[in-house]
Formats: sequence, structure tokens, C-alpha cells
Amino acid sequence: MNQTEIAQGQELADTWIAPALWVLAAASVLSHVVSIVLHLPQVVAGAMLALSLMLFGLLHGRATYGWRGIVWFIAVCLGVSNLFENLSILTGFPFGWYHYSDAMGPRLFLVPLLIGPAYFGVGYLSWTLARAILGDESGRLNGILSFATPVIASFIMVSWDLTIDPMMSTITGNWIWHRGGSYFGVPLVNFLGWYLTVYVFFQIFALYVRRARPAPRHLLGYWAAPMFAYTSIIVAPVLGLLLDSQSASLADPAGQLWQVSDIRAVTALVGLFTVLPFWLVAVFRIAARTGPTAR
Repeated sequence: MNQTEIAQGQELADTWIAPALWVLAAASVLSHVVSIVLHLPQVVAGAMLALSLMLFGLLHGRATYGWRGIVWFIAVCLGVSNLFENLSILTGFPFGWYHYSDAMGPRLFLVPLLIGPAYFGVGYLSWTLARAILGDESGRLNGILSFATPVIASFIMVSWDLTIDPMMSTITGNWIWHRGGSYFGVPLVNFLGWYLTVYVFFQIFALYVRRARPAPRHLLGYWAAPMFAYTSIIVAPVLGLLLDSQSASLADPAGQLWQVSDIRAVTALVGLFTVLPFWLVAVFRIAARTGPTAR
């Protein structure tokens, strides 16, 4: 196959990948909304969100890093996250002592299968937001970007966990913290462990990208589609607060009582003042670079 035929094949692929990204971005938003409104079982809601975001990351990543690059991202993300999750369940490092309940479905070793795709889906969006904030148009992570991008992406990723962990553990019991914790039943060390875990796989991928030198194919909506997909993460805690009128109290394994309404309110505020600002900075940075021709 000559270069002309390869280029034609890439252009043909781009014609369906661009609209597919918008469909998947919309699916991620709708899956969050529908799961909250209809109170779907966690395994169903998690599967819907993880699948839509994983497919989104796969296609958008293909446009940025090629198939080899995005498959490497997936392999490193799933490998590192599963390793650290299993390690913590067995030893308490790096997240603390916990275990998953049966509500999350089948497992890979001690970790539900849904956890890996969620790491990748949200991880890829966090990575893309970090690129947008740092002005990485080329995807090649030149100079300090190969270290700055993992640092910023990790903070973005942990801000998401701040909005979901109290709800998923203390309220729905998808995972159980054996000794409770000061953040609505979640130990503070969990968030340090999260930062370490995601930083490790982001940094490994950054070093790969620096060597691979990708040449992104900027599809129509290349930046706008992931910004839209990420709105599901912003909307979810706020929608949960507005639609959940429970006044019950719950006890964590340490015996500490927590009000459901307080958990909902605080995680919504955390989302508004951590997750949303990252998204706004990324959007403003993209708008400043592209002006009236923003894609």
C-alpha cells in the first residue's frame, strides 16, 4: 500500500470517527444522568459509563497517538491500576484497607472488571484536559510537558475521585473502607494513593509519547468532543444532590455517623470548585488559541 492509499484510508476513517466521538460523548453524559434519575443498579450504571468513555478514549486516542500509542496507554493504565488496587486490598498500600462488595460484578483477581475501564476512560479525559491547559497542540510533549502533563492530569483525576468516593463507598457500599475515614468514611490516604497510582501510569505513557513522536490528526471537534464528554463528571454530583432527598444517616465501619444529605452537598461543592475549574481553564485555553475557528 502506497502513501496515497494510506492517506485516503485515514481520511475515510476520520469521516466516521469524528461523529462517533460526539455520539460517545453524549452517551457518557446521558449514562450519568439516566443512572442518577432512574436509580439504576451500580453495575449497570458503571458499565454504561465505563463503556462509553473507554470507546471514546480509544477513538480519540487513535487520532492523537495512533492505534499503537492508545493501546499502550490502555495497557499501562489497566496494568498499573489493577496492580495497585490488588496491592492495597492485600496490604493497605497505597489507598488504605478496603475491599470491593459484590455490587460491582465480576472481578479480575480482587478488583471488579469495571474499575479498569473507568480508570482509562476518565484517565484519558483528564490527560486531554491537562494537554489543553498546558497548550500541547502537537501531542508530542516537548520539553517540560513530558513531566508537567502527568502532574496536572493526576490532579484532575483525583478531583473526580473526591466527588465519587464517599457516595460509592459510604452511601452505596460498592467498596468498604475497613476503618472508615475522616472524609465521609473515606481515609485521606486514599487520595494520596490515587495520585500516586494515576501519576505512575501517566508518567510512563508520557515517556513513551516523548519517544514515539506522534502526529495527531485533528478531527472536527478534536478538542470540543472531550470537553463535552467531561461535563458528565461535572454534572453527576450536582444532579445527585438535586434529586436525592434522603435525610437518613449512615455509619461507616468505624461507627461514625454521616448524613446522606451532607455527603451529597459537600461532594457537589467539591465538584463545582475543583472539577469545574479544571474544565473551565481547559475550555478558555482552547478558545484563546483557536479564536472564532474553534473546533
